[in-house]
Amino acid sequence: MGQNITEKIIGSHLLSGEMTSGKEISIRIDQTLTQDATGTMAYLQFEAMGVPRVKTRLSVSYVDHNTLQTGFENADDHLFLQTIAAKYGIYFSKPGNGICHQVHLERFGIPGMTLLGSDSHTPTAGGLGMLAIGAGGLDVAVAMGGGPFYLNMPKVTNVKLTGKLNPWVSAKDVILELLRIMSVKGGVGRIIEYSGEGVKTLSVPERATITNMGAELGATTSIFPSDEITLGFMKAQKREKDWVELCADPDAVYNEVIEINLSDLEPMAAQPHSPDNVAKIREIGPLPVQQVVIGSCTNSSYTDLMRVAGILKGKKIHPSVSLSIAPGSRQVFEMLARNGALADIISAGARILETACGPCIGMGQSPSSGAVTVRTFNRNFEGRSGTADAKVYLASPEAAAATALKGVLTDPRELGEFIEIKTPDEFLIDDSMILPPAEDPSTIEVLRGPNIKPLPVNKKLPETLKGKALLKVGDNITTDHIMPAGAKILPLRSNIPAISQYVFSGIDASFADRAKEAGGGFIIGGHNYGQGSSREHAALAPMYLGIKAVLAKSFARIHRANLVNFGILPLTFVDERDYDSIAAEDVLEINTADLGQESGLTVKNIAKGTEFKVRHDLTPRQVEIIKAGGLLNYTKQATGD
Repeated sequence: MGQNITEKIIGSHLLSGEMTSGKEISIRIDQTLTQDATGTMAYLQFEAMGVPRVKTRLSVSYVDHNTLQTGFENADDHLFLQTIAAKYGIYFSKPGNGICHQVHLERFGIPGMTLLGSDSHTPTAGGLGMLAIGAGGLDVAVAMGGGPFYLNMPKVTNVKLTGKLNPWVSAKDVILELLRIMSVKGGVGRIIEYSGEGVKTLSVPERATITNMGAELGATTSIFPSDEITLGFMKAQKREKDWVELCADPDAVYNEVIEINLSDLEPMAAQPHSPDNVAKIREIGPLPVQQVVIGSCTNSSYTDLMRVAGILKGKKIHPSVSLSIAPGSRQVFEMLARNGALADIISAGARILETACGPCIGMGQSPSSGAVTVRTFNRNFEGRSGTADAKVYLASPEAAAATALKGVLTDPRELGEFIEIKTPDEFLIDDSMILPPAEDPSTIEVLRGPNIKPLPVNKKLPETLKGKALLKVGDNITTDHIMPAGAKILPLRSNIPAISQYVFSGIDASFADRAKEAGGGFIIGGHNYGQGSSREHAALAPMYLGIKAVLAKSFARIHRANLVNFGILPLTFVDERDYDSIAAEDVLEINTADLGQESGLTVKNIAKGTEFKVRHDLTPRQVEIIKAGGLLNYTKQATGD
């Protein structure tokens, strides 16, 4: 029986387990990436392991999230990241060099290799044929130390692409269509693997747009074949020596197949407040728009922005619209500047932002109160833009540019003749803002600003967990709900005591104080609890507040792993009706002595005098991690430290 691409890469990196869906496996990690919002904590954790040098083939530290320097905190953390990278064998991409996923695609990604990143959109590199997985920072730290990455063997969903995109229909519309079909939780426990003759019609940047937003499906990752299109892109980046051909065998088997005819697609948008709330733009209608933002790791490539420049050339944006554009990398930015496209964009009235994540995480460019904003980003969760009552629509760069000109949400097919943009035969190569590690680590002093506080460590799991149900929430709670981003909060990511004050602040401003007063407790959640960003602060800060367990109907993959890593029990209801029986402030008690039993755990509701069953679905290894109080404690025990 032939193998699919996923099986080929996992099989060549398999360290333990068997490739049977649902069974725990561990794989060797070739490359890692971090970004500054998650990296500072990841490197503090790496330091705590006592490993003198990273053991991966390549590790890169990027600064792209917290580049807005309104105080000393971000700049101090940049110095910490730069010096720790130099000391421990990590490449450092300076602020201004670009968004981690765009730069990694351009300069470091290698088909057939594994990449683990402390950012949920790490699967962007799947557009090159990498097995690229987002994870919490602690998992990445362990991988940098030479440890394996553990996961349950995913099912593999084959998305077969036929036909060819029509003019003004884009890769963004492909992934929006898949989100419409599968929903934001339809990819949980799955890897999305693309095939079919339609693949050959898509460039690497287009493929990367699709794999990037595969994160919104809840998928473990997404991957395209590595073919002659991939080779052409890597040649243009002067990295053809890293190319290998990689495709599924003709008789490869998949768990399920979804077919999308590219010729049938038309421009679409995701409506507030979920990436799967998708409709055709022509059906949404001419909705008045106050802001348009083009960029993010989803749609900030050279070809994306060249087409935007072509649309805007010789025109002016609508007087009621504020248009902001952020190139994805310095390479893209400089190429636009040198060929005149940047001048066309500026002349149209756009505001040019630095090459960073920025508005995607609420770091600047927040829209006005109640505004409608059209963005080329990957997420439109409520409040993520930095404005609580803004209505965020996700669309392609073509639709966004057309909207900026018209002042209403616009189908780009109304623009007339299509503007063809081809991938360059040669990109501008300048890696001067990527700093290699020091040859002599002993000469490097790691610089720590006053905002960097010691790493909090959990205690061993007690035999009885008892506390209040401090908060009860519904379905699709995101890590933005749990641990908000934005210019006010993200600079505190190295200071857990300070950032913990903002846990659930958008839902219940009193949560942090109540949790501390109660000495911790429990959170009750619905389906897909913890979807969205990989930020482990959404587990680490609740742990600091004393959260002992989360009882939910189901969990998003990365957040569930982060809860385990920090010693918080992720529990699911055996009977979902028991969710309804719990009220906020009910006192719950769980005997953890039965944690290793397959029968599950019994939860006593002291307030109501009732009890019900929950399951944890933890592997024996994860049970030991929970008992130890988290992965860091477990790793230290295993090494005898």
